[in-house]
Amino acid sequence: MKVLVTVKEVAEVDDEFRISGLDIDEGSLEYDLNEWDDYAVEEAVQLSEADETDDVEVVTVTVGPERAEETVRMALAKGADRAVRVWDDALAETQFLDLDAKAELLAAIAEEEEPDLVLSGVQAADDTNGATGVALAERLGVEWAAVVNAMELDADAGVASVRRELEGGVEELTDVELPAVLTIQTGINEPRYASLRGIRQAQRKPLEVYDLDDVGLDESVVDSPVERTDMYEPESEGNATVWEGSPEDTAESLAEFLRDEGVVDA
Repeated sequence: MKVLVTVKEVAEVDDEFRISGLDIDEGSLEYDLNEWDDYAVEEAVQLSEADETDDVEVVTVTVGPERAEETVRMALAKGADRAVRVWDDALAETQFLDLDAKAELLAAIAEEEEPDLVLSGVQAADDTNGATGVALAERLGVEWAAVVNAMELDADAGVASVRRELEGGVEELTDVELPAVLTIQTGINEPRYASLRGIRQAQRKPLEVYDLDDVGLDESVVDSPVERTDMYEPESEGNATVWEGSPEDTAESLAEFLRDEGVVDA
């Protein structure tokens, strides 16, 4: 059995940051494995560990520059068997990859790998679209379930029994036939820390790098009707008032302020 996990390197922005052109300056960014993808990796590794036949292969795939290999290696250190990274000059030159482009690239890898199960984080911390996994399932023509917070896999029957979150606190129990794409919600498990031994082993695990030609796509995959025209930091629309002193003094000042603003009766 093969489990393919899509992972993404996401940027965290410093509290104080600079804007350079149409992007945030690289010096203001720190990169890490996307939180939701971390849970997807852990779920895949647990499936592998629970298989008594030792016949589950966990493969991670990411779309990103060479810098992203550090993030991918972290997934390998946590128990994934091998990794694939897709990048190309055409990808590097585009302003940003929209949903369609990401889904096309991931689908090309999935068609090559032919996994029984694809796990993806519900969303990415940087763009929070929450749609890549579902778009990937549509391109592959397979069943899917989104926002999965519990699952049991019956590989022999080819069925994943999942519990998924719906709006308003409602949860749904459903069966999904394999092959399938599941988007994984935080809280489904407790992601492990990468051990020193795992980090050393990750350096020896295979990490293949493909360009667009390798995955059977051309530069048209990055074409998008969306264009970024400006980047700016929005101005604050409100002011905060801070009172200092004892609880009695600050309570009296707050009460006076609320009366002046008409929030409470005088």
